[in-house]
Amino acid sequence: MHANRLTQEKSPYLQQHAHNPVDWYPWGEEAFEKARREDKPIFLSIGYSTCHWCHVMERESFENEAIAELVNRWFVPIKVDREERPDIDRIYMNYVQATTGGGGWPMSVWLTPDLKPFVGGTYFPPEDRYGRAGFPLILERVAQAWQNDRQKIVDTSAGLMEQLRSQANSTAAGLDRIDASIADSAFQQLRRSFDSKLGGFSSAPKFPRPSVHNFLLRFWKRTGNSEARDMVVETLLAMEKGGMNDQLGGGFHRYSVDEYWFVPHFEKMLYDQAQLVVSYLEAFQITEEATLARAARRTLNYVMRDMTAPDGGFYSAEDADSAVDAARPSDKSEGAFYIWSMQEVTSLLGGDHARWFAFRYGIEPDGNVSNDPHHEFTGRNILFQAHSVEETAHHFERPVEEVAAAVEAGEHALFEARAKRPRPHLDDKILTSWNGLMISAFAKGGAILDEPKYVAAARAAADFVLAMLRREDGTLLRRFRDGDSAIDGMLDDYTFFAQGLLDLYEATFEFRYLAEAIAVTKKQIELLEDEAGGFFASAHEDATRLMRFKDDYDGAEPSGNSIALSNLLRLHRVTGSEEFEASARKLIGIFHSRLAAAPFGMPQMLAACEFDLAPQREIVIAGTPSGPLAHLIRAQFDPNRILLHADPEIARYQPAIESMNARENQTTVYVCENFACHAPVSTEADLARLLR
Repeated sequence: MHANRLTQEKSPYLQQHAHNPVDWYPWGEEAFEKARREDKPIFLSIGYSTCHWCHVMERESFENEAIAELVNRWFVPIKVDREERPDIDRIYMNYVQATTGGGGWPMSVWLTPDLKPFVGGTYFPPEDRYGRAGFPLILERVAQAWQNDRQKIVDTSAGLMEQLRSQANSTAAGLDRIDASIADSAFQQLRRSFDSKLGGFSSAPKFPRPSVHNFLLRFWKRTGNSEARDMVVETLLAMEKGGMNDQLGGGFHRYSVDEYWFVPHFEKMLYDQAQLVVSYLEAFQITEEATLARAARRTLNYVMRDMTAPDGGFYSAEDADSAVDAARPSDKSEGAFYIWSMQEVTSLLGGDHARWFAFRYGIEPDGNVSNDPHHEFTGRNILFQAHSVEETAHHFERPVEEVAAAVEAGEHALFEARAKRPRPHLDDKILTSWNGLMISAFAKGGAILDEPKYVAAARAAADFVLAMLRREDGTLLRRFRDGDSAIDGMLDDYTFFAQGLLDLYEATFEFRYLAEAIAVTKKQIELLEDEAGGFFASAHEDATRLMRFKDDYDGAEPSGNSIALSNLLRLHRVTGSEEFEASARKLIGIFHSRLAAAPFGMPQMLAACEFDLAPQREIVIAGTPSGPLAHLIRAQFDPNRILLHADPEIARYQPAIESMNARENQTTVYVCENFACHAPVSTEADLARLLR
């Protein structure tokens, strides 16, 4: 069996390629030096371990002896896990998007020995197909160009990189606060893109983008515009019913191939679970719709069951592909773990119950996927909520209670049967950034749903990161796997984790989490802040040598700068620190022109700005930090308040808290708005009036 240098790496993605005949190197000086010494270009392949088309290109090309020989003869091949090194990924993705008009993974880029890109693309088939040139032909053409037109390649590459650098960062500072008109403009753009029939903010394929939900719900809170709220709620309810939601096991798949939220791309990413939980929780706070709370609970339970390490950290992802049959582990198909034939359902549930279950979940005798270009769902069914339990009972003229019990028993039976199938690959690396997002979700879930096990999960993950992914000098590390902590933290590690710590403080009132959030944010300012304003994505020497950039696009994940702004504004309100206020104002200033020009691309930053635009509210609980009053506060959707417990540590930052005491041995709540405080209250009725 072949073995290359990736056998020594911890990344699951790199290990997947460790036995390719391609002579892969990890990103690093050994590969760069070889390219310089042998005067060869670098072939850089970037992907991640649960990427479907990465698997396809590996099977077709990187495991092919003849193709591997061409790669090894003409190039120095390097593999990068984009989840470990998003800074490297972003640099070359900018290039690929600028030169091809598109991007994605696997990303394939050819570099000069000094790491400047000169040809780029994504997936290449092993021969000409899909309207794409075959990978061997591309390899040959690139090698010939390097031999025959090298100076042109070098000059063009250097010029393009210089253009990308100049476009990467704004240096002109604008206003240090946004005008409400920018938020209005973003709302109008989102309103125009909203699918009023099916939910979501695009046509097929439909990707969840929770940053949009975060902005719209905060926009509704400030303005009272019910359309902003309703667009989010309709989208979340539509997603909950569809095949994109794992109807048996909980959790959401990456995106929907169609416009109906029906046929998913079946991988499950931790960052999706974390952000969608928060969306469902906040929509539940607003509407009290039980379906929304149920979706949040099922997703949190899925993460606890299937994506939590014994020591408390959260794993990164589950693959879309899995083996169709345990006897043929290499024969994999997308969604194989999740889909069902009518015959399987009938054999598990029996006649009447199978018919009820099939009606409820849209199961057809010949399969329910009509658009199946790769023939992966032939005769199989994706479960979705075709009919409610009440509609099912009415259709079969049976009591609702009887049908509900039978359907629930069917769900358990199919879930148990599914558990015996070959599972999708689990990417078990633990990333500080994504753990930060998930800590927020569990902390908020525990607080809003009054569920201690969720708070315990958030606490365990936070303690794991603090113990295993932080150096003694306070710098964060990005990745833990198999006992190894490595890779200096990047902006999203600092900001997402600090946010998680802030949310965990509000769920527990344990001052140590607030203190850690303050320390993490100060270290972030020290390492990554630009004097002109905003934060660079990375301080890694290899990335900064190529291009320093400041993330600002809120896509599948929010940008580090957007979460930085939210954290800084919150911490300023908590601590009164002018350092945090100054950093926040400079950050708004450096991104102000982009926000004004293209607010649609920065909804999470607008959500942070909503905190700045809205009336200020501080709530302090004196006395027992749990119980009915605390739960009443946490049950409210009040994203623009800060919530504190009156104790001596907090009083160091907020001296006024020293005078806020429990009255007559009763838990007492102090509510201050716009620099004026209401009379303290100790009953639920009085508190409810204040919160309204």
